[in-house]
Amino acid sequence: MGDGGRGFRPVERLVELANAVREDPALPAEAIAGMLVRHGESPEDVTGAAFTADDARDLRAAVVRLTGVLTETDPDRAAEAVNDLLTECGARPRLSRHDGHPWHLHVDRGDDASWADWLLASSALALAQLFSEAGRPAWGECAASGCSRIFAGTGTGAARRHCSPACASRERVAAHRRRRGAR
Repeated sequence: MGDGGRGFRPVERLVELANAVREDPALPAEAIAGMLVRHGESPEDVTGAAFTADDARDLRAAVVRLTGVLTETDPDRAAEAVNDLLTECGARPRLSRHDGHPWHLHVDRGDDASWADWLLASSALALAQLFSEAGRPAWGECAASGCSRIFAGTGTGAARRHCSPACASRERVAAHRRRRGAR
């Protein structure tokens, strides 16, 4: 399981997986494999015996656990949840190079860790980094009415509340209409 390559964004990978599994709790292995490839995994690492139906099932369960962290709004509980994952995963950062990938950071138990262990550990480390940069959970569930998509923000500005500019605009327009109608 590679964590390397240019443009690797573990939080973006997690958000995509979280939204996909929320939409389809039985998300097929092929769909998961496609997402993993889009986020830097080698196609041969997610086919056949390298990524089985059991691997997909366990990875979906890991995504559900991580979604619990992504929807936690209390900073203290979110930090505790990330710390618990890091402890559980035995996360000890190390550099790894395998399967043609350049040197990259791994935090799972070893190069033979399961897909679920790998996802939990690498996502926990990425969330910890994002949290420490923002000083708070820089992720959440969209606050727009009728939307429950997960998002992650970057930067140190105001906390995001919406998954997209479209949802934020819809909410602003709805609030404006409510205020205008209350006159």
